[in-house]
Parts: sequence; structure tokens; C-alpha cells
Amino acid sequence: MNRAGLYTKDNLLFDLDLQYFAKEGPGGEKTEPATDKKKDDARKEGQVAKSKELNGAISLFAMFLVLKVYVGNLGTSFLQVFSESYNRIPEMSKLIEGMIIPRQFAEVMNQIIIRILLMLLPFLAVAFAVAFIVDLVQVKWKPTSKPMQPKFSKLDPTKGIKRLFSVDKLMELLKSLIKLVIIGYMAYSTLKDEASQLFLLYDMQLISALNLFGDIVINMSLKICAVYLVIGIVDYVYQKHKFNEDLKMTKQEVKDEWKNSEGDPQIKGKQRQRMQEASRRRMMQNIPQADVVITNPTHFAVALKYDTQVAPSPYVVAKGEDFLAAKIKEEAARYEIDIVENKPLARMLYYNVELGAQIPPELYSAVADILAAIYSKREAETA
Repeated sequence: MNRAGLYTKDNLLFDLDLQYFAKEGPGGEKTEPATDKKKDDARKEGQVAKSKELNGAISLFAMFLVLKVYVGNLGTSFLQVFSESYNRIPEMSKLIEGMIIPRQFAEVMNQIIIRILLMLLPFLAVAFAVAFIVDLVQVKWKPTSKPMQPKFSKLDPTKGIKRLFSVDKLMELLKSLIKLVIIGYMAYSTLKDEASQLFLLYDMQLISALNLFGDIVINMSLKICAVYLVIGIVDYVYQKHKFNEDLKMTKQEVKDEWKNSEGDPQIKGKQRQRMQEASRRRMMQNIPQADVVITNPTHFAVALKYDTQVAPSPYVVAKGEDFLAAKIKEEAARYEIDIVENKPLARMLYYNVELGAQIPPELYSAVADILAAIYSKREAETA
């Protein structure tokens, strides 16, 4: 029995459908891996297995590597800009009248800002390029605008509260706490190890002090990034696993999708087209084996082969109409296979003999005469 109910002594209170508690069916467990179609549909909706932590970790790691190489030039450039700006303070103060900034003062500030942005350009370019490449490696290139489309279901406050207390949010909170602990520990341990160097900053010149402080900060950041990278890799593996688990289907869903896809006329048409193309390619490859091609001459072409080791009577290795007939004749001419014009026989063979089938007994005589003439001609040519 599929149906049961809660009941009193005399009658049922309400019915329950036990099918919803079965492992298969509408209420079954999602135990089957997602089909390619479901993965494609999820991709179109913008649902992909992607780790933001991995993206951020690799981008930061690349930026600090560039900074480690570029820090000397960067410090010198900043000091030069600062020195030039400081020396121009008297000039700029004369330009300010009545709290109104004249055009000359704005031009000077624009020059300073542009120079600073140019100094930072390598870091910004590296961050953008690395983030783009990491995204490309994780999810491949298939942009979609659907995630940006407004969805009124997201405005539902009950769903919003559920999302706040979901497993995903707890995992995000856990990752944030882990990152804070790691960053704090790495910063503390690095500064503790470099404490003796930091006390020397008071006795050093400005450029030397900046270089030392920059090296300490960069080395500390690289250590943090290395640990952050491990977290990113673990997060990517988790996101991949979670994505596959979320897309799992019930057995009934797999059956329904298969039925729908099989019933789609476009899919069936494409399948038939692929099968026809494959069959046509195999047929054209068999033409060099033929003994003769019988033509209409323009509408039909049928290639015959007589090999007693394969079949006791001649059989069709290729046949075609109109364009395909012209291709068969073209291939026959290319391999120097005899082409014989016989309109009635060509039509009879095309309409009554399937590809790969032997000719019927009533056509033996006509085909035998043609083959005998071809064999005689070949013997005369070889003699």
C-alpha cells in the first residue's frame, strides 16, 4: 500500500502519501550525480564552483611579490614626489585666495595624483590580471548576465533570515575567524622576530628606515598570503564538493530529464543529422572498393562491388541522389572506377536495394552483363 493515514478508532484524520518518504520518486533522496544538462542550466544561471578565497589569496600573493621586487623604486619615487610637493608648498599657498582654489593649484594637485597612480599601476594591473586568470581557470569562459537580473524572491524577509543562519553563512563566518586568527598570529610572530631590527629605525636615515620597514611588512605579508593560499585551496575543494552535492538529482528527476530530452524534436533532429553524416562519411570511404558505378546519369548513382568472399552476389557499397550522386561519381572518377550509364537499372537499384545489401535475383543478368564487359576491358588493357 502506498497510502496510509493518521486515524482515530473510527476514521482517518487525513491521508499521507508514503511515496514522499521513499528514496525514489518525488520525495526521494538526491543520490544521483548531476547530468550535463543540469550542469549547463546551472552555469547559465551563474551557479559555478568558485572560491573567492583562492582568488583573493593568489591576487594578494602576486601583488606582494611584485611589491618585493619593486619596493626600492617605489620608495624612491614616493620620496621624490613628496619632496617636490613639499618644495612647492610656498608656491601653492600663494595661489589660494579667499578659500577659492585657482586653476593652477588644481593642475598641480592633478599632476601629483597622476604620478602616484602611475606608480601604483603595476600593482593594480597585476591584481586585475591575476584575478581574471584565476577566475578563468576555476569556472572557464562562459559569461552570463542572469545573476545580475533582479529577483523579487530575494526580497522575501523569511528567506533572507534563513540565508543568514544557513550552513554557508556559518562556513563564511568560520573562514573569516580563521583568517583573523592567522593574520594576527603571523603579524605578531613576525614583529616579535624582527623586534631588534625595529628598534634600529630611530638611528637610521629615512630611506634606509623605509626600506627596512618595507622588507619587514612585505615578508610578513608573504607569509600570511602563503597560509591564506592554503585556506583558498581547501575552500576551492570544499566549494567544488558542495556544488556537486547541491546539484545532485533524484532517480525520478534523472528519468524525467532523459524522457524530456529524448522527446525534444530538436535533439532528435540533431541526432539523426549526426548519424546521417557519419553514415555518409563511411559510405564515401567505401567507394574506392567498388567495381562499377551505375548512373541515371544526373539524378542517381549506385556503386556496386562483387566479392565472393563477402557475398555470393554483387552488393551496394554506396548510393546517392542529386548532389550526393555527383559526389559519388566524382570519387569514382578520382579512383578510376568505371561509370556506366543505365537509367532503368540505376533507378531500380536506388529505390529497391539498401546500402550494404545484395542485389535481387531479377537484376543478376543486367548487372552481370555490365561486370563482364568491365572485366573484359580491364583484361584487354592489361594484356
